[in-house]
Amino acid sequence: TFYITDEVLMRTHTSPVQARTMEKHDFTKGPLKMISPGKVYRRDSDDATHSHQFTQVEGLVIAENVTLSDLKGTLDVFAKKLFGADREIRLRPSYFPFTEPSVEVDVSCFKCGGDGCNVCKGSGWIEILGSGQVHPDVLEMSGVDSSKYTGFAFGVGAERVAMLKYAIDDIRHFYQNDKRFLDQFKAKEQ
Repeated sequence: TFYITDEVLMRTHTSPVQARTMEKHDFTKGPLKMISPGKVYRRDSDDATHSHQFTQVEGLVIAENVTLSDLKGTLDVFAKKLFGADREIRLRPSYFPFTEPSVEVDVSCFKCGGDGCNVCKGSGWIEILGSGQVHPDVLEMSGVDSSKYTGFAFGVGAERVAMLKYAIDDIRHFYQNDKRFLDQFKAKEQ
């Protein structure tokens, strides 16, 4: 984390937006479905795929009878819309403190179609995000009845996804303001 003073630090994730929204949401008016994007800062050594700053996009859905298959279906549509209809996803067990079960989500490699290449390091898969079912304790701490409601959450780095979609070889290009890099992303006419 980056501290500005002993009491103030730069935001490390956008999860507090989810917690505040859960506390305020009136579930008698329907399910909670939200996205919380924002710039975040972490103490990390910059390299081709990691940066001390990035744009995090977190999603949260809470309603009655939300299951892990709902999460998988949502992320499958996300991957297909973003990377193409022929992309597949897979869920791998993982650990995140606020979800249970927790999963890492991989998408089949856009370059080799899953056969294995230098982009996916021969595996056929590229990790894109972390996710899971919202832990019942998280729901209860936010005043949500975990015996009635369940949910899922996910978090993705926008720059990492853009790197995969547009075959960008270094995340630092997003922050260096090199006009040659920026010029390849022309605005589409409306």
